[in-house]
Amino acid sequence: MAAASSHDENVQAYYGRVQEYYGHVLQRTSDITTKACSGARRPPPHVLAAIKRVHQEVNDRYYGCGLTIPHVLEGLTVLDLGCGAGRDCYVLSQLVGPQGHVIGVDMTQEQLDVACKHLEFHKQQFGFGNVEFKKGFIEDLAAAGIASESVDLIVSNCVVNLSPDKESVLREAFRVLKWGGEMYFSDVYSDRRVPKELLLDPVMHGACLSGALYCNDFLRLARKTGFTDPRLDETHRLTLGNPNMEALVGHVAFSSSTYRLWKLRGLESDCEDYGQAVVYRGTVPTARCVFRLDSHHTIEAGRVFAVCGNTYSMLHDTRLAQHFKFLEPESKVHLGLFAACDKQEGTDNGTASGGSCCSGGGCC
Repeated sequence: MAAASSHDENVQAYYGRVQEYYGHVLQRTSDITTKACSGARRPPPHVLAAIKRVHQEVNDRYYGCGLTIPHVLEGLTVLDLGCGAGRDCYVLSQLVGPQGHVIGVDMTQEQLDVACKHLEFHKQQFGFGNVEFKKGFIEDLAAAGIASESVDLIVSNCVVNLSPDKESVLREAFRVLKWGGEMYFSDVYSDRRVPKELLLDPVMHGACLSGALYCNDFLRLARKTGFTDPRLDETHRLTLGNPNMEALVGHVAFSSSTYRLWKLRGLESDCEDYGQAVVYRGTVPTARCVFRLDSHHTIEAGRVFAVCGNTYSMLHDTRLAQHFKFLEPESKVHLGLFAACDKQEGTDNGTASGGSCCSGGGCC
Protein backbone atom coordinates (compact mmCIF):
# COMPACT_ATOMS: atom_id res chain seq x y z
CA MET A 1 0.00 0.00 0.00
CA ALA A 2 2.86 2.37 0.83
CA ALA A 3 4.43 1.77 -2.58
CA ALA A 4 1.11 2.38 -4.32
CA SER A 5 0.57 5.57 -2.34
CA SER A 6 4.04 6.79 -3.28
CA HIS A 7 3.34 6.04 -6.94
CA ASP A 8 0.06 7.97 -6.84
CA GLU A 9 1.80 10.93 -5.22
CA ASN A 10 4.49 10.91 -7.93
CA VAL A 11 1.86 10.84 -10.68
CA GLN A 12 -0.06 13.70 -9.09
CA ALA A 13 3.15 15.72 -8.81
CA TYR A 14 3.85 14.95 -12.47
CA TYR A 15 0.40 16.21 -13.47
CA GLY A 16 0.83 19.23 -11.24
CA ARG A 17 4.00 20.34 -13.03
CA VAL A 18 2.28 20.12 -16.41
CA GLN A 19 -0.81 21.98 -15.19
CA GLU A 20 1.31 24.74 -13.64
CA TYR A 21 3.36 25.16 -16.82
CA TYR A 22 0.43 25.20 -19.25
CA GLY A 23 -2.03 26.89 -16.90
CA HIS A 24 0.14 29.68 -15.53
CA VAL A 25 3.67 29.85 -16.99
CA LEU A 26 2.52 29.84 -20.62
CA GLN A 27 -0.01 32.52 -21.52
CA ARG A 28 0.64 32.72 -25.26
CA THR A 29 2.67 30.98 -27.96
CA SER A 30 5.48 33.54 -27.68
CA ASP A 31 6.16 32.41 -24.08
CA ILE A 32 7.64 29.11 -25.28
CA THR A 33 11.40 29.07 -24.63
CA THR A 34 12.42 26.48 -27.26
CA LYS A 35 11.65 25.71 -30.90
CA ALA A 36 10.28 22.26 -30.00
CA CYS A 37 6.66 23.41 -30.34
CA SER A 38 6.88 24.45 -33.96
CA GLY A 39 4.88 23.13 -36.90
CA ALA A 40 6.61 20.79 -39.33
CA ARG A 41 5.26 22.58 -42.40
CA ARG A 42 2.93 25.32 -43.47
CA PRO A 43 -0.69 24.13 -43.32
CA PRO A 44 -2.45 23.64 -46.68
CA PRO A 45 -4.79 26.42 -47.87
CA HIS A 46 -8.03 24.89 -46.58
CA VAL A 47 -6.55 24.47 -43.09
CA LEU A 48 -5.07 27.98 -43.11
CA ALA A 49 -8.48 29.36 -44.01
CA ALA A 50 -10.03 27.49 -41.08
CA ILE A 51 -7.34 28.72 -38.67
CA LYS A 52 -8.07 32.32 -39.65
CA ARG A 53 -11.68 31.90 -38.50
CA VAL A 54 -10.63 30.83 -35.01
CA HIS A 55 -10.74 33.42 -32.21
CA GLN A 56 -7.44 35.24 -31.72
CA GLU A 57 -7.14 34.34 -28.02
CA VAL A 58 -7.45 30.65 -28.90
CA ASN A 59 -4.82 30.96 -31.64
CA ASP A 60 -2.53 32.83 -29.26
CA ARG A 61 -2.51 29.82 -26.90
CA TYR A 62 -1.61 27.17 -29.45
CA TYR A 63 1.38 24.99 -28.50
CA GLY A 64 1.36 22.19 -31.08
CA CYS A 65 4.40 20.70 -32.81
CA GLY A 66 2.86 19.47 -36.05
CA LEU A 67 -0.20 19.33 -38.30
CA THR A 68 -2.89 16.91 -37.10
CA ILE A 69 -5.52 17.49 -39.80
CA PRO A 70 -5.80 14.51 -42.17
CA HIS A 71 -7.95 14.37 -45.30
CA VAL A 72 -11.56 13.15 -45.54
CA LEU A 73 -13.17 14.52 -42.38
CA GLU A 74 -16.77 15.42 -43.23
CA GLY A 75 -19.30 13.96 -40.81
CA LEU A 76 -16.74 12.35 -38.48
CA THR A 77 -16.71 12.22 -34.70
CA VAL A 78 -13.26 13.46 -33.69
CA LEU A 79 -11.56 13.35 -30.29
CA ASP A 80 -8.67 15.70 -29.51
CA LEU A 81 -6.42 14.40 -26.71
CA GLY A 82 -4.95 17.30 -24.74
CA CYS A 83 -6.95 19.90 -26.63
CA GLY A 84 -5.59 22.87 -24.66
CA ALA A 85 -7.34 26.12 -25.54
CA GLY A 86 -9.09 24.37 -28.44
CA ARG A 87 -7.47 25.63 -31.63
CA ASP A 88 -7.38 22.27 -33.39
CA CYS A 89 -10.90 21.50 -32.16
CA TYR A 90 -12.26 24.68 -33.74
CA VAL A 91 -10.37 24.00 -36.99
CA LEU A 92 -11.70 20.43 -37.09
CA SER A 93 -15.19 21.71 -36.30
CA GLN A 94 -15.26 23.48 -39.65
CA LEU A 95 -13.87 20.51 -41.56
CA VAL A 96 -16.20 17.83 -40.14
CA GLY A 97 -19.15 20.16 -40.76
CA PRO A 98 -22.55 20.36 -39.07
CA GLN A 99 -23.07 16.59 -39.26
CA GLY A 100 -19.78 15.93 -37.46
CA HIS A 101 -18.82 16.25 -33.82
CA VAL A 102 -15.59 17.30 -32.08
CA ILE A 103 -14.69 16.50 -28.47
CA GLY A 104 -11.72 18.06 -26.71
CA VAL A 105 -10.29 16.54 -23.52
CA ASP A 106 -7.75 18.30 -21.31
CA MET A 107 -6.75 18.21 -17.64
CA THR A 108 -5.78 21.89 -17.28
CA GLN A 109 -8.70 24.06 -16.21
CA GLU A 110 -7.13 27.35 -17.31
CA GLN A 111 -6.79 26.05 -20.86
CA LEU A 112 -10.34 24.73 -20.91
CA ASP A 113 -11.64 28.05 -19.61
CA VAL A 114 -10.26 29.77 -22.72
CA ALA A 115 -11.66 27.06 -25.01
CA CYS A 116 -15.14 27.18 -23.47
CA LYS A 117 -15.27 30.96 -23.31
CA HIS A 118 -15.35 31.10 -27.09
CA LEU A 119 -17.86 28.34 -27.84
CA GLU A 120 -20.62 30.80 -28.71
CA PHE A 121 -18.28 32.95 -30.81
CA HIS A 122 -17.40 29.98 -33.00
CA LYS A 123 -20.97 28.78 -33.20
CA GLN A 124 -21.91 32.17 -34.65
CA GLN A 125 -18.80 32.23 -36.87
CA PHE A 126 -19.41 28.80 -38.39
CA GLY A 127 -23.20 28.79 -38.39
CA PHE A 128 -23.39 25.63 -36.29
CA GLY A 129 -22.12 24.29 -32.98
CA ASN A 130 -20.55 20.85 -32.90
CA VAL A 131 -17.76 21.17 -30.30
CA GLU A 132 -17.70 20.17 -26.65
CA PHE A 133 -14.90 20.21 -24.09
CA LYS A 134 -14.39 17.80 -21.21
CA LYS A 135 -12.00 17.97 -18.28
CA GLY A 136 -10.18 14.68 -17.83
CA PHE A 137 -7.04 12.66 -18.22
CA ILE A 138 -6.10 11.15 -21.56
CA GLU A 139 -4.97 8.01 -19.71
CA ASP A 140 -8.56 7.42 -18.53
CA LEU A 141 -11.05 8.49 -21.18
CA ALA A 142 -13.80 6.38 -19.62
CA ALA A 143 -13.81 8.72 -16.63
CA ALA A 144 -14.28 11.60 -19.07
CA GLY A 145 -17.36 9.86 -20.51
CA ILE A 146 -15.85 8.64 -23.80
CA ALA A 147 -17.50 5.33 -24.68
CA SER A 148 -15.84 2.37 -26.37
CA GLU A 149 -15.91 2.39 -30.19
CA SER A 150 -17.52 5.84 -30.31
CA VAL A 151 -14.91 7.87 -32.20
CA ASP A 152 -13.91 7.85 -35.89
CA LEU A 153 -10.68 9.82 -35.52
CA ILE A 154 -8.37 10.75 -32.65
CA VAL A 155 -5.95 13.63 -32.99
CA SER A 156 -3.34 14.91 -30.58
CA ASN A 157 -0.74 17.62 -30.99
CA CYS A 158 2.41 17.42 -28.86
CA VAL A 159 0.62 16.04 -25.79
CA VAL A 160 1.32 12.29 -25.43
CA ASN A 161 4.93 13.05 -24.44
CA LEU A 162 3.56 14.87 -21.37
CA SER A 163 1.79 11.77 -20.05
CA PRO A 164 3.33 9.69 -17.25
CA ASP A 165 1.59 6.58 -18.62
CA LYS A 166 1.84 6.53 -22.39
CA GLU A 167 0.80 2.90 -22.67
CA SER A 168 -2.56 3.75 -21.06
CA VAL A 169 -2.99 6.65 -23.48
CA LEU A 170 -2.60 4.35 -26.48
CA ARG A 171 -4.68 1.59 -24.92
CA GLU A 172 -7.53 4.02 -24.26
CA ALA A 173 -7.23 5.42 -27.77
CA PHE A 174 -7.60 1.93 -29.21
CA ARG A 175 -10.63 1.28 -26.98
CA VAL A 176 -12.61 4.38 -27.97
CA LEU A 177 -11.88 4.17 -31.70
CA LYS A 178 -14.39 2.50 -33.97
CA TRP A 179 -13.06 -0.31 -36.14
CA GLY A 180 -11.62 1.32 -39.25
CA GLY A 181 -10.81 4.48 -37.30
CA GLU A 182 -7.41 5.99 -36.73
CA MET A 183 -5.29 7.99 -34.35
CA TYR A 184 -3.49 10.72 -36.32
CA PHE A 185 -1.12 12.65 -34.09
CA SER A 186 2.07 14.67 -33.87
CA ASP A 187 4.53 14.43 -31.02
CA VAL A 188 8.15 14.83 -30.01
CA TYR A 189 10.40 11.76 -30.10
CA SER A 190 14.02 11.15 -29.17
CA ASP A 191 16.78 9.14 -30.82
CA ARG A 192 17.60 7.48 -27.48
CA ARG A 193 15.98 7.18 -24.06
CA VAL A 194 15.96 10.52 -22.25
CA PRO A 195 17.58 10.45 -18.77
CA LYS A 196 14.85 10.18 -16.13
CA GLU A 197 16.28 12.99 -14.02
CA LEU A 198 15.32 15.48 -16.75
CA LEU A 199 11.64 14.77 -15.97
CA LEU A 200 12.10 16.76 -12.77
CA ASP A 201 12.87 19.92 -14.74
CA PRO A 202 9.46 21.62 -15.23
CA VAL A 203 10.57 23.68 -18.23
CA MET A 204 12.20 20.71 -19.99
CA HIS A 205 9.08 18.68 -19.32
CA GLY A 206 6.64 21.40 -20.30
CA ALA A 207 8.64 22.04 -23.47
CA CYS A 208 7.84 18.46 -24.56
CA LEU A 209 11.45 17.29 -24.34
CA SER A 210 12.09 15.26 -21.19
CA GLY A 211 8.93 13.17 -21.66
CA ALA A 212 9.64 12.38 -25.30
CA LEU A 213 9.54 8.69 -26.14
CA TYR A 214 12.50 6.98 -27.78
CA CYS A 215 11.27 6.13 -31.29
CA ASN A 216 11.61 2.37 -30.99
CA ASP A 217 9.93 2.34 -27.57
CA PHE A 218 6.97 4.13 -29.15
CA LEU A 219 6.71 1.60 -31.98
CA ARG A 220 6.77 -1.27 -29.49
CA LEU A 221 4.08 0.38 -27.35
CA ALA A 222 1.87 1.05 -30.36
CA ARG A 223 2.01 -2.58 -31.45
CA LYS A 224 1.49 -3.83 -27.89
CA THR A 225 -1.71 -1.80 -27.51
CA GLY A 226 -3.26 -3.06 -30.76
CA PHE A 227 -1.92 -0.70 -33.43
CA THR A 228 -0.09 -3.42 -35.36
CA ASP A 229 1.39 -1.34 -38.18
CA PRO A 230 2.28 2.26 -37.10
CA ARG A 231 2.75 4.47 -40.14
CA LEU A 232 5.04 7.49 -40.13
CA ASP A 233 3.51 10.36 -42.09
CA GLU A 234 6.16 13.03 -41.71
CA THR A 235 9.09 13.94 -39.48
CA HIS A 236 11.60 16.72 -39.03
CA ARG A 237 14.56 17.19 -36.72
CA LEU A 238 14.09 19.77 -33.99
CA THR A 239 16.57 22.49 -33.13
CA LEU A 240 16.02 23.72 -29.60
CA GLY A 241 17.32 27.25 -30.05
CA ASN A 242 18.09 27.39 -26.32
CA PRO A 243 21.76 26.90 -25.27
CA ASN A 244 20.88 26.02 -21.67
CA MET A 245 18.51 23.25 -22.73
CA GLU A 246 20.95 21.98 -25.36
CA ALA A 247 23.56 21.60 -22.61
CA LEU A 248 21.11 19.66 -20.44
CA VAL A 249 20.04 17.16 -23.12
CA GLY A 250 23.59 16.48 -24.29
CA HIS A 251 23.68 14.13 -27.26
CA VAL A 252 19.94 13.38 -27.26
CA ALA A 253 18.38 14.46 -30.57
CA PHE A 254 14.68 15.24 -30.88
CA SER A 255 12.25 15.10 -33.79
CA SER A 256 8.66 16.15 -34.35
CA SER A 257 6.86 13.29 -36.07
CA THR A 258 3.31 12.60 -37.19
CA TYR A 259 1.99 9.03 -37.10
CA ARG A 260 -1.12 7.22 -38.30
CA LEU A 261 -2.31 4.38 -36.08
CA TRP A 262 -5.17 2.42 -37.63
CA LYS A 263 -7.58 0.21 -35.69
CA LEU A 264 -8.04 -2.62 -38.15
CA ARG A 265 -8.56 -6.35 -37.90
CA GLY A 266 -6.11 -8.68 -39.57
CA LEU A 267 -3.09 -6.40 -39.93
CA GLU A 268 0.15 -8.35 -40.07
CA SER A 269 3.52 -7.62 -38.45
CA ASP A 270 5.22 -7.38 -41.86
CA CYS A 271 4.13 -6.19 -45.28
CA GLU A 272 2.85 -9.28 -47.07
CA ASP A 273 2.16 -9.49 -50.81
CA TYR A 274 -1.22 -10.73 -52.05
CA GLY A 275 -1.02 -9.28 -55.56
CA GLN A 276 -3.25 -6.35 -54.64
CA ALA A 277 -3.27 -2.84 -56.08
CA VAL A 278 -5.31 0.36 -55.88
CA VAL A 279 -6.17 3.26 -58.14
CA TYR A 280 -6.77 6.66 -56.56
CA ARG A 281 -9.88 8.26 -58.08
CA GLY A 282 -8.74 11.84 -57.44
CA THR A 283 -11.93 12.59 -55.56
CA VAL A 284 -10.62 14.04 -52.28
CA PRO A 285 -11.29 17.78 -52.75
CA THR A 286 -8.12 18.79 -50.88
CA ALA A 287 -5.89 16.31 -52.75
CA ARG A 288 -7.11 16.03 -56.33
CA CYS A 289 -3.88 15.00 -58.07
CA VAL A 290 -2.02 13.03 -55.44
CA PHE A 291 -3.10 11.29 -52.23
CA ARG A 292 -0.47 10.85 -49.55
CA LEU A 293 -1.27 8.04 -47.14
CA ASP A 294 2.03 8.19 -45.28
CA SER A 295 5.74 8.78 -45.89
CA HIS A 296 5.98 5.64 -48.05
CA HIS A 297 2.78 6.02 -50.05
CA THR A 298 2.18 8.96 -52.35
CA ILE A 299 -0.43 7.78 -54.84
CA GLU A 300 -1.01 9.64 -58.10
CA ALA A 301 -4.59 9.81 -59.32
CA GLY A 302 -5.42 7.38 -62.10
CA ARG A 303 -2.33 5.17 -61.82
CA VAL A 304 -2.28 1.54 -60.74
CA PHE A 305 -0.36 1.35 -57.48
CA ALA A 306 0.68 -2.00 -55.98
CA VAL A 307 0.30 -2.30 -52.20
CA CYS A 308 0.89 -4.82 -49.45
CA GLY A 309 -2.00 -6.40 -47.58
CA ASN A 310 -1.81 -3.93 -44.69
CA THR A 311 -1.92 -0.88 -46.94
CA TYR A 312 -4.81 -2.41 -48.89
CA SER A 313 -6.75 -2.73 -45.61
CA MET A 314 -5.92 0.86 -44.57
CA LEU A 315 -7.56 2.08 -47.77
CA HIS A 316 -10.29 -0.55 -48.24
CA ASP A 317 -11.60 -0.89 -44.67
CA THR A 318 -11.64 2.78 -43.64
CA ARG A 319 -13.31 6.08 -44.51
CA LEU A 320 -10.87 6.37 -47.44
CA ALA A 321 -12.43 3.50 -49.41
CA GLN A 322 -14.82 5.64 -51.47
CA HIS A 323 -11.86 7.42 -53.05
CA PHE A 324 -10.12 4.29 -54.42
CA LYS A 325 -10.68 1.52 -56.89
CA PHE A 326 -9.45 -1.83 -55.59
CA LEU A 327 -7.75 -4.50 -57.69
CA GLU A 328 -6.95 -8.02 -56.50
CA PRO A 329 -6.65 -11.53 -57.92
CA GLU A 330 -9.78 -13.67 -58.17
CA SER A 331 -8.38 -15.87 -55.42
CA LYS A 332 -6.23 -14.37 -52.65
CA VAL A 333 -2.83 -16.04 -52.85
CA HIS A 334 0.08 -15.16 -50.59
CA LEU A 335 3.14 -14.22 -52.66
CA GLY A 336 5.58 -13.74 -49.80
CA LEU A 337 7.02 -10.58 -48.34
CA PHE A 338 6.11 -7.46 -50.31
CA ALA A 339 9.10 -6.74 -52.55
CA ALA A 340 9.65 -3.18 -51.33
CA CYS A 341 8.86 -3.82 -47.68
CA ASP A 342 10.70 -1.65 -45.17
CA LYS A 343 10.58 -4.00 -42.19
CA GLN A 344 12.16 -1.53 -39.81
CA GLU A 345 9.37 0.98 -40.31
CA GLY A 346 6.58 -1.54 -40.75
CA THR A 347 5.66 0.01 -44.10
CA ASP A 348 6.29 -0.70 -47.75
CA ASN A 349 7.39 1.22 -50.78
CA GLY A 350 4.54 0.20 -53.07
CA THR A 351 5.51 0.18 -56.71
CA ALA A 352 3.67 -0.88 -59.82
CA SER A 353 3.34 0.15 -63.41
CA GLY A 354 3.34 3.89 -63.00
CA GLY A 355 3.21 3.64 -59.20
CA SER A 356 5.34 5.93 -57.08
CA CYS A 357 6.21 6.29 -53.43
CA CYS A 358 8.11 8.82 -51.46
CA SER A 359 11.07 7.50 -49.54
CA GLY A 360 10.48 6.80 -45.90
CA GLY A 361 12.67 7.30 -42.88
CA GLY A 362 12.80 6.84 -39.16
CA CYS A 363 11.12 9.26 -36.82
CA CYS A 364 14.49 10.24 -35.45
